[in-house]
Amino acid sequence: MTRIVVIDNHGQFTHLERRALRDLDVDVEILDNDTPPGDVDADGIVLSGGPDMDRIGNSPDYLDLDVPVFGICLGMQILAAELGGAVGSGDYGGYADVDVEILDDEDPLVGSLAPETRVWASHADEVKEVPEGFTRTATSDVCDVEAMSDTDRDLYGVQWHPEVAHTERGEEVFRNFVSICE
Repeated sequence: MTRIVVIDNHGQFTHLERRALRDLDVDVEILDNDTPPGDVDADGIVLSGGPDMDRIGNSPDYLDLDVPVFGICLGMQILAAELGGAVGSGDYGGYADVDVEILDDEDPLVGSLAPETRVWASHADEVKEVPEGFTRTATSDVCDVEAMSDTDRDLYGVQWHPEVAHTERGEEVFRNFVSICE
Protein backbone atom coordinates (compact mmCIF):
# COMPACT_ATOMS: atom_id res chain seq x y z
CA MET A 1 0.00 0.00 0.00
CA THR A 2 1.27 3.46 -0.88
CA ARG A 3 2.33 5.47 2.17
CA ILE A 4 2.16 9.27 2.10
CA VAL A 5 2.91 11.61 4.99
CA VAL A 6 1.36 15.03 5.34
CA ILE A 7 3.77 17.48 6.94
CA ASP A 8 1.85 19.79 9.25
CA ASN A 9 2.91 23.40 8.68
CA HIS A 10 0.17 24.57 11.06
CA GLY A 11 -2.44 25.15 8.36
CA GLN A 12 -6.16 25.04 9.04
CA PHE A 13 -6.86 22.39 6.38
CA THR A 14 -4.09 19.84 7.14
CA HIS A 15 -6.59 17.31 8.52
CA LEU A 16 -8.57 17.57 5.26
CA GLU A 17 -5.44 16.70 3.27
CA ARG A 18 -5.04 13.54 5.35
CA ARG A 19 -8.71 12.68 4.90
CA ALA A 20 -8.57 13.19 1.10
CA LEU A 21 -5.68 10.73 0.89
CA ARG A 22 -7.23 8.26 3.34
CA ASP A 23 -10.40 8.28 1.20
CA LEU A 24 -8.21 7.11 -1.70
CA ASP A 25 -7.12 4.05 0.37
CA VAL A 26 -3.66 5.46 1.03
CA ASP A 27 -1.73 4.72 4.23
CA VAL A 28 -1.44 8.32 5.44
CA GLU A 29 -0.15 10.01 8.57
CA ILE A 30 0.21 13.63 9.65
CA LEU A 31 3.69 14.46 10.95
CA ASP A 32 4.73 17.63 12.73
CA ASN A 33 7.18 19.68 10.67
CA ASP A 34 9.78 19.28 13.42
CA THR A 35 10.01 15.53 12.68
CA PRO A 36 13.64 14.67 11.82
CA PRO A 37 13.97 13.83 8.11
CA GLY A 38 15.51 10.46 8.99
CA ASP A 39 12.26 9.50 10.75
CA VAL A 40 10.14 10.09 7.64
CA ASP A 41 9.31 6.79 5.94
CA ALA A 42 7.04 7.40 2.96
CA ASP A 43 6.48 6.94 -0.76
CA GLY A 44 5.48 10.61 -1.01
CA ILE A 45 5.24 13.80 1.02
CA VAL A 46 2.58 16.49 1.11
CA LEU A 47 3.81 19.82 2.48
CA SER A 48 0.67 21.37 3.93
CA GLY A 49 -0.33 24.98 3.88
CA GLY A 50 0.23 27.18 6.87
CA PRO A 51 0.33 30.72 8.16
CA ASP A 52 3.88 31.80 7.33
CA MET A 53 7.45 30.90 6.40
CA ASP A 54 8.62 31.43 9.98
CA ARG A 55 6.93 28.21 11.12
CA ILE A 56 8.04 25.66 8.48
CA GLY A 57 10.31 23.60 10.75
CA ASN A 58 12.26 20.94 8.86
CA SER A 59 10.16 21.23 5.68
CA PRO A 60 13.14 22.29 3.52
CA ASP A 61 15.04 19.15 4.59
CA TYR A 62 12.25 16.84 3.39
CA LEU A 63 12.98 17.94 -0.19
CA ASP A 64 16.19 15.85 -0.05
CA LEU A 65 14.45 12.54 0.78
CA ASP A 66 14.21 11.39 -2.88
CA VAL A 67 10.44 10.84 -2.85
CA PRO A 68 7.77 12.85 -4.68
CA VAL A 69 6.74 16.06 -2.90
CA PHE A 70 3.44 17.90 -3.33
CA GLY A 71 3.36 21.42 -1.86
CA ILE A 72 -0.01 23.00 -1.17
CA CYS A 73 -0.17 26.82 -0.78
CA LEU A 74 2.64 27.52 1.75
CA GLY A 75 4.04 24.10 0.78
CA MET A 76 4.48 25.29 -2.82
CA GLN A 77 6.03 28.51 -1.56
CA ILE A 78 8.55 26.45 0.45
CA LEU A 79 9.52 24.59 -2.75
CA ALA A 80 10.03 27.88 -4.59
CA ALA A 81 11.93 29.66 -1.80
CA GLU A 82 14.24 26.72 -1.06
CA LEU A 83 15.05 25.87 -4.67
CA GLY A 84 15.90 29.31 -6.05
CA GLY A 85 12.53 30.75 -7.01
CA ALA A 86 10.91 33.83 -5.51
CA VAL A 87 7.95 34.27 -3.16
CA GLY A 88 6.24 37.56 -2.38
CA SER A 89 3.02 39.19 -1.29
CA GLY A 90 0.02 38.71 -3.53
CA ASP A 91 -2.28 41.47 -4.65
CA TYR A 92 -5.24 39.67 -3.06
CA GLY A 93 -5.27 38.37 0.51
CA GLY A 94 -7.75 36.02 2.10
CA TYR A 95 -9.54 33.03 0.61
CA ALA A 96 -11.61 33.26 -2.54
CA ASP A 97 -12.89 31.25 -5.49
CA VAL A 98 -10.50 31.57 -8.43
CA ASP A 99 -10.70 30.25 -11.98
CA VAL A 100 -7.35 28.72 -12.87
CA GLU A 101 -6.20 27.98 -16.39
CA ILE A 102 -4.29 24.71 -16.80
CA LEU A 103 -1.29 25.43 -19.05
CA ASP A 104 0.09 21.90 -19.52
CA ASP A 105 -2.37 19.09 -20.20
CA GLU A 106 0.52 16.59 -20.00
CA ASP A 107 1.44 17.54 -16.42
CA PRO A 108 1.05 14.47 -14.16
CA LEU A 109 -0.44 16.47 -11.26
CA VAL A 110 -2.86 19.00 -12.81
CA GLY A 111 -2.88 18.18 -16.52
CA SER A 112 -6.01 16.02 -16.28
CA LEU A 113 -8.10 18.93 -14.96
CA ALA A 114 -10.39 20.95 -17.17
CA PRO A 115 -8.68 23.80 -19.05
CA GLU A 116 -10.54 26.15 -16.68
CA THR A 117 -11.02 24.87 -13.13
CA ARG A 118 -12.61 26.67 -10.17
CA VAL A 119 -10.51 26.44 -7.01
CA TRP A 120 -10.39 27.83 -3.48
CA ALA A 121 -7.17 29.71 -2.78
CA SER A 122 -5.47 32.28 -0.62
CA HIS A 123 -3.09 34.72 -2.29
CA ALA A 124 -1.68 36.62 0.69
CA ASP A 125 1.70 35.23 -0.43
CA GLU A 126 2.45 33.51 -3.72
CA VAL A 127 5.24 32.23 -5.94
CA LYS A 128 6.49 35.12 -8.06
CA GLU A 129 9.18 33.18 -9.95
CA VAL A 130 9.47 29.41 -10.41
CA PRO A 131 12.82 27.80 -9.57
CA GLU A 132 15.11 26.47 -12.28
CA GLY A 133 13.82 23.12 -13.57
CA PHE A 134 10.19 23.95 -12.81
CA THR A 135 7.42 24.67 -15.30
CA ARG A 136 4.46 26.90 -14.57
CA THR A 137 1.48 24.58 -15.07
CA ALA A 138 -1.49 26.79 -14.09
CA THR A 139 -2.23 30.51 -13.93
CA SER A 140 -5.12 32.86 -13.16
CA ASP A 141 -6.13 36.49 -13.36
CA VAL A 142 -5.21 36.75 -9.68
CA CYS A 143 -1.84 34.95 -9.66
CA ASP A 144 0.66 34.20 -12.43
CA VAL A 145 1.90 30.94 -10.82
CA GLU A 146 -1.10 28.92 -9.60
CA ALA A 147 0.74 25.60 -10.05
CA MET A 148 4.24 24.41 -10.93
CA SER A 149 6.01 21.11 -11.55
CA ASP A 150 9.50 19.71 -11.86
CA THR A 151 8.73 16.26 -13.27
CA ASP A 152 12.42 15.24 -13.35
CA ARG A 153 12.62 15.55 -9.56
CA ASP A 154 8.92 14.76 -8.87
CA LEU A 155 8.32 18.09 -7.14
CA TYR A 156 4.88 19.66 -7.54
CA GLY A 157 2.94 22.55 -6.09
CA VAL A 158 -0.39 24.30 -6.24
CA GLN A 159 -1.35 27.66 -4.76
CA TRP A 160 -4.91 26.46 -4.17
CA HIS A 161 -6.37 23.97 -1.69
CA PRO A 162 -7.49 20.77 -3.45
CA GLU A 163 -8.62 19.31 -0.10
CA VAL A 164 -11.56 21.68 0.40
CA ALA A 165 -15.07 21.18 -0.98
CA HIS A 166 -15.01 24.55 -2.80
CA THR A 167 -12.31 23.28 -5.18
CA GLU A 168 -13.54 21.47 -8.29
CA ARG A 169 -11.88 18.13 -8.92
CA GLY A 170 -9.64 18.39 -5.87
CA GLU A 171 -9.83 14.65 -5.27
CA GLU A 172 -8.46 14.15 -8.78
CA VAL A 173 -5.34 16.17 -7.89
CA PHE A 174 -4.71 13.90 -4.88
CA ARG A 175 -5.38 10.81 -7.02
CA ASN A 176 -2.83 12.07 -9.54
CA PHE A 177 -0.26 12.58 -6.77
CA VAL A 178 -0.87 9.05 -5.47
CA SER A 179 -0.21 7.75 -9.02
CA ILE A 180 3.05 9.71 -9.09
CA CYS A 181 4.07 8.13 -5.77
CA GLU A 182 3.25 4.61 -6.97
